[in-house]
Amino acid sequence: MLTKRIIPCLDIKDGQTVKGVKFEQMRHAGDPVELAELYARSGADELTFLDITATIEGRSTFVELVTNIAHHINIPFTVGGGIRSEDDVSRLMDAGADKISLNSAAVRNPGLIDKLAARFGAQCLVLALDCKQYGKTSRVHINAGRTLSDKETLSWAKEAVDRGAGEILLTSMDHDGTKDGFALEITSEVSELLSVPVIASGGAGTCEHFLDVFSKGKADAALAASVFHFGEISIPDLKKYLNDNKIPMRMK
Repeated sequence: MLTKRIIPCLDIKDGQTVKGVKFEQMRHAGDPVELAELYARSGADELTFLDITATIEGRSTFVELVTNIAHHINIPFTVGGGIRSEDDVSRLMDAGADKISLNSAAVRNPGLIDKLAARFGAQCLVLALDCKQYGKTSRVHINAGRTLSDKETLSWAKEAVDRGAGEILLTSMDHDGTKDGFALEITSEVSELLSVPVIASGGAGTCEHFLDVFSKGKADAALAASVFHFGEISIPDLKKYLNDNKIPMRMK
């Protein structure tokens, strides 16, 4: 059985790590390089870096910061935010990213997924999907959650994978930062629909929440931020708990 992955996330604003609730009320969470180094030492399976205001501000991701972080870690590193072209991806790969994460640009121009997958390979391409529930329908948002798109969550996830996305980062905006647990229903639906790995994001508050998203949500990986940034859950303790509960983990 394949091991499940634990992925800390660095949401970056103005070069610093921040964390909010439901994509709002951002507060400072620490130095990104120090946090990245800590997580790599603690047994994180991967690290994700999201420049959350790059798209809104119409600029590229902080390449210098990406380079600095990459020099301090030895685990797979995904970078997202402000990526709009093949040249953007090339710069980030040269800076040390192993994978890149696309959201707004892919929604606006789905053909970009095809181009990037053809040039860099599906294994390098993560589709970040920020979704919110509207009655019985889950809809996709762009621009760091500020703008409702015309995409429905399940159909867009499938289209993106058909175009070449090698992984889905599924963030529930309704659950983000609440620490009330992951969005198990939509995570399970996306996981069952697709043939590629699904990373669940939004709502982690306890070790039990991670157990639920792997068992009931059928996720391949779980991403979290504040519970790690503020020392509420340690990665070694979390992995031991999950391993003890029959969720296969890569142990240090």
